[in-house]
Amino acid sequence: MNPLAAHYRRFRVAERLLLSAHSHQAWPDVALEGQLEAFEDAALEVDAKWERAFAKADEVRAAFRGWLGDPAAELALGANTHELVIRLLSALDLRSRPRLVTTDGEFHTLRRQLARLAEVGIEVVRVAASPVESLAARLAAEVDDRTCAVFVSKVLFETSRIVYDVQALAERCAARGAELVVDAYHALGVVPFSMDGLDEAWIVGGGYKYLQFGEGNCFLRIPPHAAELRPVVTGWFAEFGAIADARRPGEVAYAAGADRFAGATYDPTSHYRAARVAAFFSQQKLTATRLREISLRQTTRLADRFDALDLPPSLISREQLPREAFGGFLALRSPRAGEFCAELEKRGVRTDSRGEYLRFGPAPYLADTQLDDAMAALGEVCR
Repeated sequence: MNPLAAHYRRFRVAERLLLSAHSHQAWPDVALEGQLEAFEDAALEVDAKWERAFAKADEVRAAFRGWLGDPAAELALGANTHELVIRLLSALDLRSRPRLVTTDGEFHTLRRQLARLAEVGIEVVRVAASPVESLAARLAAEVDDRTCAVFVSKVLFETSRIVYDVQALAERCAARGAELVVDAYHALGVVPFSMDGLDEAWIVGGGYKYLQFGEGNCFLRIPPHAAELRPVVTGWFAEFGAIADARRPGEVAYAAGADRFAGATYDPTSHYRAARVAAFFSQQKLTATRLREISLRQTTRLADRFDALDLPPSLISREQLPREAFGGFLALRSPRAGEFCAELEKRGVRTDSRGEYLRFGPAPYLADTQLDDAMAALGEVCR
């Protein structure tokens, strides 16, 4: 058994083949302590609990700043990335610049929302995510004076491919006055993230996946130049500390910094849980570097075991590239991905599928024998 598994007894990670860690990692047992603390604070303070809750939110912000490598980042928190992206979009001047550029490999949150905006007249340009090697350059070529924003993931959610040269894309956006929004969700906690060249970029992400924070823990990094933006979609928490602007009397007032992108009343339990898990990661020395090392070793093992199955490429295959080109999961391409996922579930192997990709996502608490058993099960299913 992996020694780390002893800290995840409630999720029974040593007993189950949980290979969907790129979607929902197990929570360490200490996560329950955070949830109980949230209850105790509410019972003790009742409606005066918010001072304690806001302190937990600040701990969560500090944790995200560490994973971003941006200790001074202005971060707005939200229950999910959708609500944060909606507030961002509502702050932009889509009337004057009614053009959005993105890829055809973005997560459903953005795919669906941009598709709906396109139905009401916003021009949405979707650039093919493949080949990934030229993706940033092809996105940059689409940025013109009518482009309001560009949306791109650092790690693509279907294929696990890492998108490089995002810094060059940021330069192009800055030169044309367009905003750059980078989705870091599939990077944080498994691919070290660098803010080099991205000071003026918006970064969106969360802790539901590799950071083991659970639901309700997402963030939006607000770049310095956006300090005066006024989201149209705005909650009453965004006026905490706000002073009526004498320059614009009668207009809705906003707080300073990232607080102007705040929402409204939320369940703070998620932040208590996340703060406790963040402390656990620190205690276990689960740093970005160490987690990347573990991930590369595990995904390489999975890839090698898959290759050893010697299955027909027409049935199922993988990109034959160094694992360093990928994020935290092994993506296998098959026209029967969904069927194989369901059959694996019957054999006690938890994976998932997205379109024609079957995804195997290991986690730092899994043992090598569990990875081997999961891939052996795939061989049984395919045969």
